Amino acid sequence: MSHLRGFSKSLSQPPNVVPKITSEMKVSHSTILLSLTFFLFLPFSNPFSDYNTLVYKTCAAQTFNYQSSQTLNSLFQQLIAQSSQQRFFRTTEAVNDDTAISGLFQCRDDISKEECFSCVNLLHQMSNTLCSDSISARVQLDGCYFHYETEETAGESRSNNLLHKECGKPVVEYVKFKELMEEAFATLETGILNSDGFYSVSYKSVKIMAQCEGDLETCDCSSCVNDAVVVGKEECGTSLAAQIYLDKCFISYDILGNSVAGNTVKQDGVFSFTILISF
Repeated sequence: MSHLRGFSKSLSQPPNVVPKITSEMKVSHSTILLSLTFFLFLPFSNPFSDYNTLVYKTCAAQTFNYQSSQTLNSLFQQLIAQSSQQRFFRTTEAVNDDTAISGLFQCRDDISKEECFSCVNLLHQMSNTLCSDSISARVQLDGCYFHYETEETAGESRSNNLLHKECGKPVVEYVKFKELMEEAFATLETGILNSDGFYSVSYKSVKIMAQCEGDLETCDCSSCVNDAVVVGKEECGTSLAAQIYLDKCFISYDILGNSVAGNTVKQDGVFSFTILISF
C-alpha cells in the first residue's frame, strides 16, 4: 500500500514541476560529455605508420644443422648492427669452406633510422619464431624485410615473380576509379624511373609508393615496378587499397585513407563513426 500511496502522490504533482537534478546526476552527465570530447579529439592512426605489422613470410621446410644455425645468428647480428646506420645492407657469412649463407635487410626509405633499427630487431625475433633455422627465409613487415639463403637455394627467386598480394575493399564507381588509378600508376612509373629506388607521392586522392631492392639497377627497378603495376591491375583492379610484393620490389596504394588492414574509412578528410551511449 505504501508503494501505491507514493505512486498516487507522484501523479498528483502539478505537470509543470521540474524534477530536482541531484549532484549525482550532474556528475553522470558530465562524464558522458567528457567521454565524447575525448573521442572527438582522439587522432586516427595512419595506415602507413604501423611499420612492425607482419605482412607475409616464406620459410623453407629444410632446416640448418647446429653449425649453420650459429652462422645464421652471426649474420643476423651483422644485419642488426648495420640497420642503425643504413636502410639496406647485404652480406655473406661462411659456414665452412663449402657452404655460406647470404642475407640482406631493407627498410622503407620513408622511415627513420631509429624505426629501421627497431624493425630489423623485430625481424630477428620473428624469424626465430616463424622460420626457426630454415635454410632460406623471407619475412616482410610493413616497414622492413629480410631475406637469407644458402648457395643451394640461391637463384631460386631471381625474377619478378609475385610473392604476396593484399587487396582492400572494392570500389563502388569503377569507371572514375579506373581513370584515377591509371593516372596514379603512370605517375608512379615515371617517378620510380627518376628516383634512387624509392618513390612515394600523393596523387589527387591516392597515396601510392614503390620501392626496389637496394642494389637493383635503375632499369631493372623500373621494369620490376612496371610488372608490379600490371599485377596490381589484374589482381586488385577494383580495390581501394592494395599491396603487391614481387621478389625485387613492391608497390602499395590506398585511396581516401582506406588500407588493406584497417577498418576505418576516411572520405574527403572526414571520419564517420558511431557512438553508443547506455543510460
